[in-house]
Amino acid sequence: MKDYRRLTEDEVLQLKSQSCLADDWGKVLVANGFNGEYVHHTRFSGEVKLGVFDADFTLPGGIRKHSGLRHVTLHNVTVGDNCCIENIQNYIANYEIGNDTFIENVDIILVDGVSTFGNGVEVSVLNETGGREVLINDKLSAHQAYILALYRHRPELINRMKAITDYYSNKHASTVGSIGNHVMIVNAGSIKNVRIGDYCHICGTSRLSNGSINSNVTAPVHLGHGVICDDFIISSGSDVDDGTMLTRCFVGQACKLGHNYSASDSLFFSNCQGENGEACAIFAGPFTVTHHKSTLLIAGMFSFMNAGSGSNQSNHMYKLGPIHQGTMERGAKTTSDSYILWPARVGAFSLVMGRHVNHADTSNLPFSYLIEQQNTTYLVPGVNLRSVGTIRDAQKWPKRDNRKDPNCLDHINYNLLSPYTIQKMFKGRAILKELKRVSGETSEIYSFQSAKIKNSSLNNGIRLYEIAIHKFLGNSIIKRLEGINFQSNEEIRRRLKPDTEIGTGEWVDISGLIAPKSEIDRLLDGIENGSVNRLKSINSSFAEMHENYYTYEWTWAYHKIREFYGLDPDKITAEDIIAIVKAWKEAVVGLDRMVYDDARKEFSLSSMTGFGLMEPVMK
Repeated sequence: MKDYRRLTEDEVLQLKSQSCLADDWGKVLVANGFNGEYVHHTRFSGEVKLGVFDADFTLPGGIRKHSGLRHVTLHNVTVGDNCCIENIQNYIANYEIGNDTFIENVDIILVDGVSTFGNGVEVSVLNETGGREVLINDKLSAHQAYILALYRHRPELINRMKAITDYYSNKHASTVGSIGNHVMIVNAGSIKNVRIGDYCHICGTSRLSNGSINSNVTAPVHLGHGVICDDFIISSGSDVDDGTMLTRCFVGQACKLGHNYSASDSLFFSNCQGENGEACAIFAGPFTVTHHKSTLLIAGMFSFMNAGSGSNQSNHMYKLGPIHQGTMERGAKTTSDSYILWPARVGAFSLVMGRHVNHADTSNLPFSYLIEQQNTTYLVPGVNLRSVGTIRDAQKWPKRDNRKDPNCLDHINYNLLSPYTIQKMFKGRAILKELKRVSGETSEIYSFQSAKIKNSSLNNGIRLYEIAIHKFLGNSIIKRLEGINFQSNEEIRRRLKPDTEIGTGEWVDISGLIAPKSEIDRLLDGIENGSVNRLKSINSSFAEMHENYYTYEWTWAYHKIREFYGLDPDKITAEDIIAIVKAWKEAVVGLDRMVYDDARKEFSLSSMTGFGLMEPVMK
């Protein structure tokens, strides 16, 4: 704790001579080394503590300003060392301000009553009318929010998670706000009940109310001109600029929102980007990206998603209100002018083209195209596996992870092929084979859910899913056996044995984290019975699942060898491994060839257009 002393009589006289006022000079305390020379036209009210004013600030354009107080009213404020605060039109009330902070030309900064600074705000995500509320907090991860929003069939779990968040919110509630070290706030409007972290840069914001800006030295937050935020939390490394308007929103780490983007009751997790358009009640998992003015995302759950211009959804059938919602699983994206009438569910890494109003559920047919022809949804299963765009997406996401904070809230698995997507392909392959059996091999069109599948598309889908399964299982086996010289089949079998039983059964993608459902259920049981009762403990469990992904993945792959290859892992031989690797090689080479052929289309002569200079004009 810093030592403070009362002002001397000479210091009081000096401050009075510099047009300073105080309701009670006895309540103005200063640090040792305080110099009143740099305090002018300042009014003190309540209990005020001042640090030293020894340093200069160098501003853009080369101008230098010495730290100090000029033209400001302070009420119950602690000012750290070497701060410069000037030209505050109204006042600063009930704040602790860190060291080396610069505040200039701001309307008002205050805390009014007890505030939780955005913690505990209920965000009505997915269902606009309520029922899936997520209580936001500083440590909110995409996975924690996923459970709060979607596990409503476990009311005791939801009550416990709400209680955990309430405990955190009340623990951090205060009548005094904080502005961290090395913060810059210039040309801003009203800032009320907002906690501001270290190295935050606020320039030209219009209004900030009831929120936390969790900036830090490794991942500063920037808030720019015209920004309006009410009931919000903004995580480290994010940039909110250019007239963005947020109401009851959580912004995750390294997000970028700008160009008049507006959002209400929405959650944006790591590396999301929102520009120009509008969001309402969306759950934007990691890497949800929308850039266009004409794009509305509403009542949907997304992740690794790119929204084409004019992409829209409806959560309203004009009967019972905006009660519907939908899901686009990881990697799904939309083309320009696409439309989906919720409820619907789009499978992972699928592409949506046209208008779809028949509420299809294609979650077990990943990597598909959904194409509209004459108001009918046509499904092309598995075709996105051979798209160069899918490969490009998978490569770009890890490179575009802009998180600098060493404490990552979201645990993101970037794998294109994982137990999660491969289990869907097993189901999809079985669905397509069953359609073929029931409707006959010669049928021109097959019906699935409310979509149509052409005969050629169905057969192609079965083939593509089998290629992907060969590739995944082959990858897993090669990785397990590589770098070891085996002397016998028994040695191979011993090496193939999983290190743990965890990983069998169904896998889930909880907004970026891919994990066995059994492990998620174990965590949820722990929350329900009270053995897991802190946000930190919940996030640690997610981190552990993420770290053990490849161990769990092998357990799952090992048990699928019997199902797919018809081999007993306890009796497998070197010859069997050679056959599997040969099938893997054919799958990899075949898939690569298809991807190259797809890429080649963009460079065909028929799609090329010249953009050279005009012919020289004859003199």
